[in-house]
Amino acid sequence: MDFFDHMGPHHFSPSTGINVRPHPHINLATVTYTFEGEIWHRDSVGSDRVITPGAVNLMVAGSGIVHSERTKPNVYQSGQKLNGLQLWLALPEKDEEVSPSFHHYQANEIPEVQVGGVSVRVIMGEAYGICSPVKTFAQTLYIELVLNKDQKLVLPQIEEYGVYVVEGSLMINGQKVSFYEMAVLNSDKKIEVQALENKTILVVIGGEKLSKRFIEWNFVSSDRERIKKAKQDWEQGLFPTIPGDEEEYIPLPKS
Repeated sequence: MDFFDHMGPHHFSPSTGINVRPHPHINLATVTYTFEGEIWHRDSVGSDRVITPGAVNLMVAGSGIVHSERTKPNVYQSGQKLNGLQLWLALPEKDEEVSPSFHHYQANEIPEVQVGGVSVRVIMGEAYGICSPVKTFAQTLYIELVLNKDQKLVLPQIEEYGVYVVEGSLMINGQKVSFYEMAVLNSDKKIEVQALENKTILVVIGGEKLSKRFIEWNFVSSDRERIKKAKQDWEQGLFPTIPGDEEEYIPLPKS
């Protein structure tokens, strides 16, 4: 993962909401997932979808895509609580310049299983004998766990991974990890988590080790020159536009 963002939890009062204007990405994929609330996604390949709790939006930027993230007018008027995650998923070098695409998976398509009484949703990859339908480009692990107080679970192992606590707190091999904290784990060791509170929610993210990546603004690539070109293309208006959302955009930040 190149980037990890916890959106909220935040209560939007009526007549307020998110309003992320069109902006570009290259050479990565974004993975958006909400626990509560919804986000209106539109992009330059023509996608127009609302992501709702438990569903997954996978946007593959590849050679270049533009998207916006806003609040639908009806939700803007009524207000909502938003709580979700967005991850930037690094693509293997051979896939960095694939054609941009968008993949939406409804909540009922994401497999769930009970493991020793612990609720497990496999958002991406394979764990505990079940496999997610969400498209991957390399070995990837992204799971959501919900534990009640004192419940324990041994985590699956993968080359590089970490645990982020969305709600509650837990112990990982004897060390406390609180909400909004991420523990980066050693893949060579058996890792067991134990909830310290009821309804402790955590996500496990990881995957195989990829080559070094460079990040500037919204651009991620294994090649610095590719990022330089993307910045120039955005300033010169050479990226595609979003059908129905062509009027606004986020300018390239001044260095």
